[in-house]
Amino acid sequence: MTLFDTLERLANLQMMAFYRNPQLKALPAVQIQILYYLSRCNDYSNTPGAVAGYLGLTKGTISQSLGRLERNGWLEKHGDPRDKRLVRLVPTPQARQALASALDASSLAQAQPRLPAGGAELEHQLQLLLRDIQQQQGERIYGECRYCRFHQQQDGQRHCGLTGDPLTAENSRQICREFAR
Repeated sequence: MTLFDTLERLANLQMMAFYRNPQLKALPAVQIQILYYLSRCNDYSNTPGAVAGYLGLTKGTISQSLGRLERNGWLEKHGDPRDKRLVRLVPTPQARQALASALDASSLAQAQPRLPAGGAELEHQLQLLLRDIQQQQGERIYGECRYCRFHQQQDGQRHCGLTGDPLTAENSRQICREFAR
């Protein structure tokens, strides 16, 4: 098996965990991917454009999927209080619970602790591979806020050096489309 084959198979097995979840099994793969992304991203990255960029899909495809997710109670849309042109997307508690349940039950979640050092070295190597490919393709990195060069901490308070906005500990662990090394 090539590295691609292995990664593709792991991704398919993870998706199967979502499909086995009684709440998620009726959703198309793209809708599960949207919900998963939105459950992991921060407040700078929860717009339709950011979702389209992360998944590499057209805005039309994303728009249709977001409409279905909202109509079916998986997603809420909120206007941005500072920029009236922006729509913020937030998974509902039902969506977050279903995703968490599927992830906890996944074979990957169960197998990772059995790897040497809990898979830390493998995770690090895969992240290096991911960053290299993203840079080669000129794609946004969408990394965790706390590892961004703009993430700053003064007197125990976190904030984004790019926007000046305060950050919570939770925000710092989420992925951001503005991430930079």
